[in-house]
Amino acid sequence: MDGEIALLLAQARTGDNAVLGQLLESYHNYLRLLARIEIGRRLQGKIDASDIVQETFLDAHRHFPSFRGEVEAQFVQWLRAILAGTLANNVRRYLGTQARDLNMEQQLAADLDQSSCALAQILVDPHSSPSQMAMRGEQSLRVTAALSRLPEDYQTVLILRHLEGLTFPQVAERMERSVDSVEKLWLRGLTRLKKEFAGEQP
Repeated sequence: MDGEIALLLAQARTGDNAVLGQLLESYHNYLRLLARIEIGRRLQGKIDASDIVQETFLDAHRHFPSFRGEVEAQFVQWLRAILAGTLANNVRRYLGTQARDLNMEQQLAADLDQSSCALAQILVDPHSSPSQMAMRGEQSLRVTAALSRLPEDYQTVLILRHLEGLTFPQVAERMERSVDSVEKLWLRGLTRLKKEFAGEQP
């Protein structure tokens, strides 16, 4: 995978905007999921995550000539940094403030990194060794792809429980369901996610 990304990055550096667009689009679901989490935490769903991702892609196109990385991990980290800046701009607009807040951007970047790690750990056995967990940590994009194919209710319960870290009673309140129905929904969603993820394995 890293070899493919490196090749695409090299092609994009020649000024091939179509290749850059194709490369960015492959991270759409991943960035949309991370944006959705932060929007839920900070903006109560007032902004559409897909709009945030499109703004992020526009900035990525604009600033790509300054990107110096060569491997996928560096590219993904760069995209998360742009996403953090885009989210910060939208939070400022929503709150009616004009001044750029570097502390908020840094906090958003840290939150996005943490969410990405949590995403990779959804399907990790808590008793895994550190090396096994590190290997799984590289699979957050495949987890995202699997999660994106689930029904909306399954996505929501897994995001709230695993990525926002809410308790079942808190999830039930957010989803306006009973705790019992949320626990059952979570179990079905996790089972379905494991099956979808198995299909993402190389």
